[in-house]
Amino acid sequence: MYQKILVPIDGSKTAVAGLEEAVKLAKAVGGRIRVFHVVNEFILDYSYAGMYASNLVESLRASGERVLKDAEALVRQSGVEVDGVLQESIGGPAADLILVQAREWKAELIVMGTHGRRGLRRIALGSDAESVLREAQVPVLLVHGGAPP
Repeated sequence: MYQKILVPIDGSKTAVAGLEEAVKLAKAVGGRIRVFHVVNEFILDYSYAGMYASNLVESLRASGERVLKDAEALVRQSGVEVDGVLQESIGGPAADLILVQAREWKAELIVMGTHGRRGLRRIALGSDAESVLREAQVPVLLVHGGAPP
């Protein structure tokens, strides 16, 4: 049961809460975890940014690698097998990439932290967790990262 657990992470406390729950599950069932981080370059406009854009992209990649390294270390400390994947994207929701990764890796469970936003904040910011929950072909466990704002 749940031998392959996919955990999308972004470095937030909410994502760490999801990862910690995934670790508990993986330990209980003898499963393994794949941590997954998306570097989204959509925020860049290369036509105006010039050489600064490449520096920013490198900074985003380095930050993503640190997020993965920290997450992998947390999982390894618990004795659970782990690997990490960094995915680069130019636009589009992270949820789409999470769903592709889940299919390609043949994940049996997706565990995600969620901020629990409601109303206009959710509409304005979008909800990757909600999209994954609706469209995933495997079970999804959402872990609330704290009190809603």
